[in-house]
Amino acid sequence: MSDTTILLEGLYFGEGPRWHEGRLWFSDFYAHAVSSVDESGAVRIELELDDQPSGLGWLPDGRLLVVSMKERALKRLDSNGLVLHADISALTQHLCNDMVVDARGVAWVGNFGFDLDAEFRSRGEDVLYDHPTANLVRVEPDGSVHLAATDMHFPNGSVITPDGSTLIVAETLASCLTAFDINADNSLSNRRVWAQLKNVSPDGICLNALNQVWVANARGHEVILVAEGGEILKRVETSQNCYACMLGGADSKTLFCITAAASAAQQASLTATGKIETVRAESPRATTSKGHVPSSSA
Repeated sequence: MSDTTILLEGLYFGEGPRWHEGRLWFSDFYAHAVSSVDESGAVRIELELDDQPSGLGWLPDGRLLVVSMKERALKRLDSNGLVLHADISALTQHLCNDMVVDARGVAWVGNFGFDLDAEFRSRGEDVLYDHPTANLVRVEPDGSVHLAATDMHFPNGSVITPDGSTLIVAETLASCLTAFDINADNSLSNRRVWAQLKNVSPDGICLNALNQVWVANARGHEVILVAEGGEILKRVETSQNCYACMLGGADSKTLFCITAAASAAQQASLTATGKIETVRAESPRATTSKGHVPSSSA
């Protein structure tokens, strides 16, 4: 028995949930679509594309940004359609993935770093302890591309604190959340472990108003609430492995959990086992003083 309620079924593999203008927006890798759903479960396709979409965000003027995984690029939805915002292939290895975009339109994008599925097939759990590292990439609002951090162990879901001073990144294959100071020029410094999480593979994450982080555990049927330092404050059981999460709803206290039976492409692309599950949270989503969502991600 899970602790959640099923809001939506029939996804292949959901990613990058964002609460935006009264709806939960999300990517579905193998449907090649960005969709949204309201609190009643009514679904709307927002964008279809040839590539696999992943991380989502918005520029200050309201234009959508979406990660194009195989192309290793960031796309922008203009009035005349989807266009290239930034080519990040030179600084990334293998598939690009999750992303966080701040209120100014600065984006931080992660990538796999290597063929994860192939390595799991050949080496199994050994890949958790021995694997290539990856870069974290920063894309400015003008589309310019910069190296943000190196030697990341599968940089995945990310959040930015409401004051814009700290970036927190889930390093899935290091079982930790890593924090950086964001400098005035948007470079990163003071890298440190924000929370070490034993036996957890942190995937998508979301920040609440108490500066605590909800973490989707890609290795388990759960999403956990974590305090800085690593204390696990709460565990919520989901119906299957949880890969992303986001706080939203009318009062920002509904936790949306994106789950699937498996993450490997050869399984997830064939059967639509993906779900969006919900549970009520005590603390709402973190927001800036102006009410803007501070780049909360999954």
